[in-house]
Amino acid sequence: MKPNEKKLLGIILNIVDTAHANKSFGETIATSYENTHIEYTLAPFEGYKGDKLQWFFIRDLTDNKNQLEELSLFHNSIETILAHKISELKESERMRKSLTNELNSLKEHLQEQPSEGNMVGSSRALTELRDMVFQVAKSDATILITGESGTGKELVANLLRESSNRNDKPFLKINCNTISDSLLESDLFGHERGAFTGADSKRKGKFEVVDGGTIFLDEIGDISPRMQAALLRVLQDGEIIRVGGNIPIKIDVRVIAATNRDLTVMVQEGSFRLDLFYRLNIINISIPPLRERKEDIIDLTTHFIRKYRQAFKKDISFLPQSILDKLLMHNWPGNVRELQNVIQRAVLMAKNNAITENELFFDMQPGGHEDNSKKNYLDQIDGKSLKTIIAEIEKDVIEFSLKKNRGKVAETVEQLEIGKTAFYDKMKRYNISPKDHSY
Repeated sequence: MKPNEKKLLGIILNIVDTAHANKSFGETIATSYENTHIEYTLAPFEGYKGDKLQWFFIRDLTDNKNQLEELSLFHNSIETILAHKISELKESERMRKSLTNELNSLKEHLQEQPSEGNMVGSSRALTELRDMVFQVAKSDATILITGESGTGKELVANLLRESSNRNDKPFLKINCNTISDSLLESDLFGHERGAFTGADSKRKGKFEVVDGGTIFLDEIGDISPRMQAALLRVLQDGEIIRVGGNIPIKIDVRVIAATNRDLTVMVQEGSFRLDLFYRLNIINISIPPLRERKEDIIDLTTHFIRKYRQAFKKDISFLPQSILDKLLMHNWPGNVRELQNVIQRAVLMAKNNAITENELFFDMQPGGHEDNSKKNYLDQIDGKSLKTIIAEIEKDVIEFSLKKNRGKVAETVEQLEIGKTAFYDKMKRYNISPKDHSY
């Protein structure tokens, strides 16, 4: 008998003994011995002479088992490899997105200064405003731009014209409140020879000159009733009559008007024609004030710093968070124009590469804004104890006076009419150093 056969016989005898011991008759049992995998069934029966006999069925599963293990190992390896590759791809995609975001961020910070025709800002209000401008720009409809002074109505008018089908045609801007009524009518509609003293020759008005193009009438709420009637004829019939003439002249001009006044109130008061209001207000673009879109303040500040550091040859590259906080807290009654003035002044006065509080001065607003400033201040101190409020005011006064006097204690003490000892005690209490305010 060969060694392999002897080994198999020994395995079988062991299985039979185990089956007898466990009385596992009639069951199909899988087991293994060393590296051999088998399946067996032990079934008792009675011989024809009454002998107690047993059937023993055995099947070698070793090859099948090895093949299944190989397939399982292969399957697991494929899953592992795929999972690893998928993980690598996800990580690569994450890194790509991260690098793309960083690149976009760098582009935003390092890009060239936007042109004057661009609207700077990324707030939802400004995005919706841009969308509306691009939506209506291609039409020839009359557009009324409304908004507070300094919000950028002329900028919107520029963008409307640049995005229109008339962008290669003439574009004229008229500020209606800077020209007297009689001169404005002649300027817009022209005049015939002898129409008035000094009218030595016939002259075309702005509407004729800009025929085929666009005219922007700023401060439209300031025109007289007579001018309102003449303008209504232009919008209603597409024609003008020169001063001193009686022959209508057909013109093709798109009108964009703007005002910071409430025309609906003026209509109710009788100072503005209702029919003209309807003709002007076919499409209304309302510009929100800066205080309602403070998300744009940082973008605008960056834009103006870039603009004026180039104009004034200043190397301004740092804006402290404390300055940004002050800009964000301000109510901006003068809107973007006020912010532009503040940054222009700060860049011009800056003595190094950073804007400090010494260069930050907000515009004084004429009448009507004092109550707003007072309200903002009261909102800021709301909920604080009187002791805390007084301490904050005292600290601000000391710092302001030291800055004004360039850190000179003697002059500050004299101005505030306080003893030197008491002044030094207060500086120590508020952690104020005169050196920080000397320059």
